[in-house]
Amino acid sequence: MLFTEAPFIERFALAHAAGFQGVEFLFPYAFDADAIRERLQRHQLQLVLHNLPPGDWQAGERGMACDPRRFEEFKDSVHLGVEYAQELGTPRVHCMAGLLPAGVAPARAREAYIRALQYAADQFAPLGVEVLIEPINHFDVPGYFLNYSRQALAILADAARPNLFLQYDIYHMQRMEGELANTIRACLPNIRHMQLADTPGRHEPGSGEINYPFLFRLLDELGYEGWIGCEYQPRTRTEDSLAWRRA
Repeated sequence: MLFTEAPFIERFALAHAAGFQGVEFLFPYAFDADAIRERLQRHQLQLVLHNLPPGDWQAGERGMACDPRRFEEFKDSVHLGVEYAQELGTPRVHCMAGLLPAGVAPARAREAYIRALQYAADQFAPLGVEVLIEPINHFDVPGYFLNYSRQALAILADAARPNLFLQYDIYHMQRMEGELANTIRACLPNIRHMQLADTPGRHEPGSGEINYPFLFRLLDELGYEGWIGCEYQPRTRTEDSLAWRRA
């Protein structure tokens, strides 16, 4: 979501120039893995995370894991994700839940989601790759199946795989739950990756209502050692939007 002023393959150089040591992106599948790996190596960047294939993104699909009718398609998407994770050295992948399918009861969708997560976790386990799930707010993505941190924790418990964890997006959870400090504290044992944006607008920290200096201090106090992805939409140029890092 940053450096969109440039084509995807050119953003790695811009991230390095801006001081980033790690990067994440939604999907690598439209690009040759060798080309991405070469850019990562050239610019001394660590790839932190990417998503599994989401279905037809342009048509509005946001994953297929909770659709019991698409399990075979989901399995194919996992195999493609495994190939890219191997080529790129990705340590963790995000498995999008998808929209609640029309005509499918929530309980059945939950069963399908757990089955899909177990399959994905089992495929990635031999690589030492973690599979993450992320609650997403239903204002930005109406109908998305996974919306709350407590819902995610219950699904992780029922899926019961040692390489399944939580991806906690501060922006999404502020919109759905609030209570960020207490919720992060409660969820921290299950969190393996975090993302940030401010609200309203999903712009850079300091543009909205979230007290990011306080949250950063809290994360240090709690001993969080993972990455925090800058998943926000800059109000102007990406470089200008990074001024918050020096505040």
